[in-house]
Amino acid sequence: MIIGVPKEIKNNENRVALTPAGAKELIKRGHTVYVQSTAGVGSGLQDEEYIDAGVKILPTIEDVYNIAEMIIKVKEPIASEYSLIKKDQLVFTYFHFASSEPLTHAMINSGSICLAYETVEKSDRSLPLLVPMSEVAGRMAVQEGAKYLEKPMGGRGILLGGVPGVRPAKVLILGGGVVGTNAAKMAAGMGADVTMMDISLPRLRYLDDVMAANVNTFMSNEYNIRELLSTHDLIIGAVLIPGAKAPHLITRDMLKMMRPGTVLVDVAVDQGGCIETCKPTTHENPTFVVDDILHYCVANMPGAVPYTSTLALTNATLPYAIDLANKGWKKACQDNKELELGLNVVEGKVVYKGVSDAFNLEYTPVSEVY
Repeated sequence: MIIGVPKEIKNNENRVALTPAGAKELIKRGHTVYVQSTAGVGSGLQDEEYIDAGVKILPTIEDVYNIAEMIIKVKEPIASEYSLIKKDQLVFTYFHFASSEPLTHAMINSGSICLAYETVEKSDRSLPLLVPMSEVAGRMAVQEGAKYLEKPMGGRGILLGGVPGVRPAKVLILGGGVVGTNAAKMAAGMGADVTMMDISLPRLRYLDDVMAANVNTFMSNEYNIRELLSTHDLIIGAVLIPGAKAPHLITRDMLKMMRPGTVLVDVAVDQGGCIETCKPTTHENPTFVVDDILHYCVANMPGAVPYTSTLALTNATLPYAIDLANKGWKKACQDNKELELGLNVVEGKVVYKGVSDAFNLEYTPVSEVY
């Protein structure tokens, strides 16, 4: 198969979808890999490293899209890429369709096969291609939250871990999944007073067993969330419904209950955000203020640590990319139900229920597109 890796062009996105090591594994199996010139530079990977691995370097993004049967990316295509995607071309990337109607319609119109990292799902309901970036984003949420709690950054001016004789900051984490667990580890390690909320009692029992002594668990519901808002300094939204829009757990009226300078970090912004006042921001302009509450809503948080993120992402995606390249998307998805759940849009048809529900589009069962 001919595989293309374009340079990411979303604002401040420095990751690349494939490392030289990953490319070499595909080439060893008889596939041809084309990478756009300087695609890996933001992650500290030079063209020469790709060439040494057997990759062919192309000068422009148009060249890569034009030649490839399968495009491997990191972030969803942006408007300037829509016209480059060809009919029957397989695009393997994070799409987060439920948060963007224009992207959804563009991919339907393209006639391409859109296989989304974030909905590839194992039998135990875990999301193997979302996990590595969720781990990065969860840890970064605390790192960034701690920074923006500083007074010059617009926060309350409170040190996350406190000092002897002064209480630490209180951190509230909404969601006990991968993002929430990694955020809690970081916040606890920095000495904060941490509360994790989730709707699953078995999950809360597990977290209560494995977390540090400065992490408490609390059942998630609107009453309990409202009860905690006035006393917490950093609130992290870590809620995910695979392939669907995130629910609003914090509404606009709840901001009035918080102290000025409270920091909100919404990691769910890729899926529409779990905070009503959330809107996607960039690493260039990461924050905004609503009702004296600082919002940090960067949609590609792991893009700020591209070396770590690129290696972690390739570690997870490569086995699936090899499967797709070896067998073609139809046979690979028929043989592997995890991959099949990654199919969102196929040749103009929406085959993922969360996406069709988000925009009231016609749903086609995936069995009908083979």
